[in-house]
Amino acid sequence: MPVKVRIVAIVLAAASISGPGLCQDRVADLRSRLTHEPSPVNRAKLMPQLGDAEFAEIDSNVIEGKLPEALTILETYRDEVESCDKALDALGQDAQKHPGGYKQLQFSLRDSLRRLDAEIANMTSDDQAPFVALRQELGDLNRHLIEHLFGRVPAGKPDHPDAPQ
Repeated sequence: MPVKVRIVAIVLAAASISGPGLCQDRVADLRSRLTHEPSPVNRAKLMPQLGDAEFAEIDSNVIEGKLPEALTILETYRDEVESCDKALDALGQDAQKHPGGYKQLQFSLRDSLRRLDAEIANMTSDDQAPFVALRQELGDLNRHLIEHLFGRVPAGKPDHPDAPQ
């Protein structure tokens, strides 16, 4: 076997063994950055990366049947989104004129809602209940952000076309 092929094989083997650990390290690093970031706008701009990393963990936990762990991560994500939203609101800026932070937070939330809907669809009805409740809270936060960015949303309009009503 050529040297390059052996090196690639070793690297792939190491990556497959340490994959979950790397994801957890990434989440811990991003959470630390979020916690220590003084600017609400910059904190909100970190949310797409953090949300993606957290949902990778949630996906993994759901596949492994670790629903309580997945629910805990989802609750943490909700708390992080709420914290960013409140900090942005406290700035008192008009999100329509200065969308920095609001936009990234809403993008993260929209993607997370899509991923959460896919996870919920694959669960039994008994397992769905706590996830559906958190999905409702995240949907409310998403509507709140959309109102800031674009003005009032007509009542009864879903977060996105595929959202359950």
